[in-house]
Amino acid sequence: MIHNMTPGTEEQLQKEMTSAYVGIDPTADSLHIGHLVSVMMLRHFQRAGHRPIALIGGATGMIGDPSMKSAERNLLDESILRHNQHCIGKQLARFLDFESNVPNAAKLVNNYDWMKDYTFLNFIRDIGKMITVNYMMAKDSVKKRLSSESKTGMSFTEFSYQLLQGYDFLYLYEHEGCRLQMGGSDQWGNITTGTELIRRKTGGEAFALTCPLITKADGGKFGKTESGNVWLDRRYTSPYKFYQFWLNVSDDDAAKYIKIFTALSREEIAEIEKEQAAAPHLRPLQKRLSREVTVLVHSQEDYDAAVEASGILFGNSTSETLKKLDEDTLLAVFEGVPQFEISRDELAGGIKAIDLCTEKAAVFPSKGEMRKLVQSGGVSLNKEKLTEPEQLIHTQNLLNNKYLLLQRGKKNYFLLIAK
Repeated sequence: MIHNMTPGTEEQLQKEMTSAYVGIDPTADSLHIGHLVSVMMLRHFQRAGHRPIALIGGATGMIGDPSMKSAERNLLDESILRHNQHCIGKQLARFLDFESNVPNAAKLVNNYDWMKDYTFLNFIRDIGKMITVNYMMAKDSVKKRLSSESKTGMSFTEFSYQLLQGYDFLYLYEHEGCRLQMGGSDQWGNITTGTELIRRKTGGEAFALTCPLITKADGGKFGKTESGNVWLDRRYTSPYKFYQFWLNVSDDDAAKYIKIFTALSREEIAEIEKEQAAAPHLRPLQKRLSREVTVLVHSQEDYDAAVEASGILFGNSTSETLKKLDEDTLLAVFEGVPQFEISRDELAGGIKAIDLCTEKAAVFPSKGEMRKLVQSGGVSLNKEKLTEPEQLIHTQNLLNNKYLLLQRGKKNYFLLIAK
């Protein structure tokens, strides 16, 4: 998990309990799995006896960090930032111990609290004179935006970002005894500006530690799917979809991610890698990874429900399993299967299965074909075998009061939606 660190970092961590912080910009009211890397760094850090500080960038979130970005981001107002901070704080409490009275209990801070009353004149007098423009221009994040790669150039607002982040480090150094800042490798320039500011302003020593940016083996962006980010909040990514994301990563990625996103020991991981090498088709790495991360982010119950839901499509699950699914999971499981709309009013009076599957929804091309398959036991409604083509289907057959699931043969599913 370590990409780079300043000299003396390891000696500092071995010497005494050290406070370290990671900054998170509150641009949404949920973290996504890209944030999970630095959250896991804080988690490991706390488990090793050190004190983690999670900094919500309320002030810096109003500006936007230029690091590795080709355009400025939208700026948010204070009420949205406060809402986002509250939600992110609740999520972080799943990973870090904020509540107990141990000496290394985690702390949540927001840089807006110390920036909001700092006037511009005081800031450029106290902080601006400490760091030269030459020093700031030498940073890769600035160079990239000023080069021909970027057509938009760089505003002064964004240029000032590394000074603000540097000041955060100085503030936490002075008020929280924070000696270390951690983050992704794209943050190296901003973090070392902080260590330099601390040195010039106080004569003290501070440290930087970065982790590699997580990538996919095929070069694609980690944590992005066709439908966007993989979020930690179930409102944006259901536990089922979250579980499926980890279950479906490649063998190479699974071997890498299990070392970063779980607390499994080196020995346990080596054992699972052996199993994977012996029987890759059984995917033990992906199964263990998806279990560990889903339980960590959601719960054991959510993980069990996700495994059960997966069995509906690929295993011999029962109608009971199907009826337990909430609407989001049901739609996620059957994403991509053909869908038909049917009339709720007509269903209220009862529709013969044979009419429903031929006239109301084109599940079968003809009634004769459907009769034949029903006789051989090849048609199911909501995972129960249909025994009579003339059987009446009513609204009480609906799943979640809205859906009927028809299965033709082993693999062909159809979702009928009552409207």
